Amino acid sequence: MGRAGFVHLHLHSQYSLLDGGIRFEDLFALAKKYQMPAVALTDHGNMFGAIEFYQKALSHGLKPIVGCEVYVAPGSRFEKKTGEGTEGNYHLTLLVRNRTGYFNLLKLVSLAWLEGFYYKPRVDKELLARYNEGLIALSGCLKGEMAAHAAKGDMKKALQLAEGYVKIFDHDRFYIELQNNGVENQLAVNQHLLEIGARLSLPAVATNDCHYLHRKDAKAHEVLLCIQTGKTLQDQDRMRFSSEEFSFKSPEEMAELFKDHPDACANTLAIAEQCNLEMRFDEKHIPRISVPSGETADSYLDKLAREGLERRLSRHQDEKDFAERRARYKARLEEELKIIKSMGFPGYFLIVYDFIHYAKSRGIPVGPGRGSAAGSLVAYSLNITDLDPLDYDLIFERFLNPGRKSSMPDVDVDFCMEGRDDVIRYVSEKYGKENVAQIITFGKMQAKAVIRDVGRVMGIPYAEVDRIAKLIPNKLDITLEQALQQEASLKEAIAKDPRIDSLFEVARSLEGLARHASTHAAGVVIANRPLMEYLPLQRGQ
Repeated sequence: MGRAGFVHLHLHSQYSLLDGGIRFEDLFALAKKYQMPAVALTDHGNMFGAIEFYQKALSHGLKPIVGCEVYVAPGSRFEKKTGEGTEGNYHLTLLVRNRTGYFNLLKLVSLAWLEGFYYKPRVDKELLARYNEGLIALSGCLKGEMAAHAAKGDMKKALQLAEGYVKIFDHDRFYIELQNNGVENQLAVNQHLLEIGARLSLPAVATNDCHYLHRKDAKAHEVLLCIQTGKTLQDQDRMRFSSEEFSFKSPEEMAELFKDHPDACANTLAIAEQCNLEMRFDEKHIPRISVPSGETADSYLDKLAREGLERRLSRHQDEKDFAERRARYKARLEEELKIIKSMGFPGYFLIVYDFIHYAKSRGIPVGPGRGSAAGSLVAYSLNITDLDPLDYDLIFERFLNPGRKSSMPDVDVDFCMEGRDDVIRYVSEKYGKENVAQIITFGKMQAKAVIRDVGRVMGIPYAEVDRIAKLIPNKLDITLEQALQQEASLKEAIAKDPRIDSLFEVARSLEGLARHASTHAAGVVIANRPLMEYLPLQRGQ
């Protein structure tokens, strides 16, 4: 794993929405600077950033350790209430060792949202017992189940909990998590946890629960938490971290913090050695389409496309060059069909054909076609599009190129908004509710919006914040830095007023972070098996 002496195994990116403030590019640059061989991602209750994190880490020469800080229900995940004197949920850090662990984490996170959601997406011990293979568990921060009971002095319960987790994860995959962020009672809790670890022969591991990269980012993180909770910095009851030590510390800093427990730092490397997830992005999981008896997907597509082309050409049969046109169209159709079959996509075309046929049969208006799919004669023959590609000299290879074996066809279909939900319902019922989902999208803290958010949190009067926001030019995706270069009055306002200067400084540090998740306006995923076997799911808003 190299010579670095520490790997951060508990870290929150911007996808711990309005709680984590870490961007991947900045994270990987700092990890490389510290000569760390690996880094983990453990966002709160979700895996929103897992794929992006994995791919970008590899591109920077770092081993990605995919994980999640899951919320654990105090009882059953199906109990949607909090008993008197109990916590609403506890935290547990899970790390992926291999592909089996990754797919199990997908199930845990998905079921936490679909079955266990109560304020937060929650797993329970029953789910952990069922889907723990290939996962490593760390006991969690001060909100971990063991730590919470140890902090209350209930060591008997903390020990029982540890024994329960050992039964689930065994001694090789369950670690006592130690943190030293300068939080009150933390060192005392660490000592209690170490005593339990010694009694049960459990190894300890050091983490820093990173929520931002540098100590100087703590102020911006406070503002971020206020945006999340609707509070201002002046509110005494606002949610806040009790220290400024939740940064991405260097190996030397971590070694100093845990100088009495060097094994806890060494174990971060040992865990990183165990985590060897290899994701594959070359697999396709297209659902099986039902075809008439005696047909295959290939032969049925051939039949529908050839019959459809004849119907399309019938309007030209009285023209002088009909025979030449027909021969040209048939040759183009056969070439497209050959490419589609060689790339394994007959099923894809039949699925799109089927739901468009359903929409048109129900009188739901469907767009004539846009994007590269308009270059496909097969799509035109199947009534997927209504534009003749040969009339406009459109090229099929712009849509589907045999030279790009990993590319998927992409048919953009426009439905009338009043019938769109009916089409999605039809697809869901046909292929199975577990196999169909709409995709997620993330709203970002863009230039004007972040100025307004930060200004409110800092208690600056609305009129002043509004004046500053309106100085930012109305250009798509403009950044605060670009606005500063383009608008002299903005520079002047910052130079004149220290409050505006501070506002702008904090806003720039938060600009571009993910602010919220919502349902994408268009994208729908259809798979051949339940989607949680391939990717994490959550309930749409």
